[in-house]
Amino acid sequence: MRLTVFWQRMAEHFGSGYADTFARDHVMAELGGRTVHEALEDGWEAKDVWRVVCVVMNVPQEKR
Repeated sequence: MRLTVFWQRMAEHFGSGYADTFARDHVMAELGGRTVHEALEDGWEAKDVWRVVCVVMNVPQEKR
């Protein structure tokens, strides 16, 4: 998954204004105690981060 696709999906689910705030502020144990931004910066694949976001935030199956 390209980062552009990842951020499009984040914006579609959270709204363009809140997606970045969520990604900067929400720490998830499933990402090793990291935020989305930290996980991506630490080398996590965008598709893996998106899967974690989907599980943690109950993203509907059709949007995964």
